[in-house]
Amino acid sequence: MNLHPVARAILLTGPSGTGKTSLAARTGLPVLRLDDFYKCGGDPTLPSLPGGGVDWDSPRSWDARAAVSAVSALARTGRAEVPVYDIAASARVGSTALELSGQPVFVAEGIFAAEIIDRCRELGVLADALCLCGRPFTTFRRRLVRDLRERRKPAPFLLRRGWMLMRGEEAIVARQTALGARPCGREEALRRVDSAVRRWTLYGSRPHVEGPTTELPDAAQPTVPAPAPQPSSTTPQPSAP
Repeated sequence: MNLHPVARAILLTGPSGTGKTSLAARTGLPVLRLDDFYKCGGDPTLPSLPGGGVDWDSPRSWDARAAVSAVSALARTGRAEVPVYDIAASARVGSTALELSGQPVFVAEGIFAAEIIDRCRELGVLADALCLCGRPFTTFRRRLVRDLRERRKPAPFLLRRGWMLMRGEEAIVARQTALGARPCGREEALRRVDSAVRRWTLYGSRPHVEGPTTELPDAAQPTVPAPAPQPSSTTPQPSAP
């Protein structure tokens, strides 16, 4: 495997229904769907809700190790075999090959993306980490319309879950921010994506160089080795022996 990444990941997180998938599509970059790494319905390690049923909003319902493996493979080889998950069936229904086709940056989006920020930074494959935020009631409405349209779960479950998530949205954003994601709206997110693409297009392919010293307050802070200082004309030079 290539020791030096050929691409970097922008981790895009945020509460369910904030528009992560549509924003990722707007970037025009390759997109890794992190929701495809949910565990299957029969997995004995799935967390439970107090009243019964699976807590699909817990990070423990998600396979973080497999997600990191896919992000790393894409960053280092430009290709990864990734699962295809059917949320309505709570099951993986196949797999597909995702290729970057030479793109220096890709988006990995999902509600649990913040859970792997630290690990991706340690692996040297993180370009940025963003938490997409919105108004809780708007998020509730968009999420409910989407989930009913796609028949993700029974309607009573979706209403109960949606109400619970709306009431807890501030805490969700606070947790994802604490994990290292930058809270932002759509336009700021798109600007940061564009900045990351330009940055890594210029510097990402140079061996042993991870990038410029431009501001990256909330993600990896790559550096370029400084040139060795040149002696000035006023600096005394040693005499020949």
